[in-house]
Amino acid sequence: MPLFMLACFDKPNALDLRMATREAHLAYVRDNMALVKVAGPMLDAADGMAGSLFILEAEDRAQVAAFNAADPYQKAGLFDQVEIRGFRASIGQL
Repeated sequence: MPLFMLACFDKPNALDLRMATREAHLAYVRDNMALVKVAGPMLDAADGMAGSLFILEAEDRAQVAAFNAADPYQKAGLFDQVEIRGFRASIGQL
């Protein structure tokens, strides 16, 4: 199955919303580990959480979009911008 990068950038000053929704988000990700190869928060210049980055193994871009749409962070309106792109691992292991 192909790999995809899902990059979700938080709205400005949204750390409180991120933290209020974090446990539901983490539970959602745990429930969908069949898709997730690598995931974690993106950090700002002060090392504060400012987004989410995933490398997903999915059937197609539509499956990645559906994964994102059901994420509690997305449902709560945390993200300012979301990018989905194909990804090819050339170095390292997933």
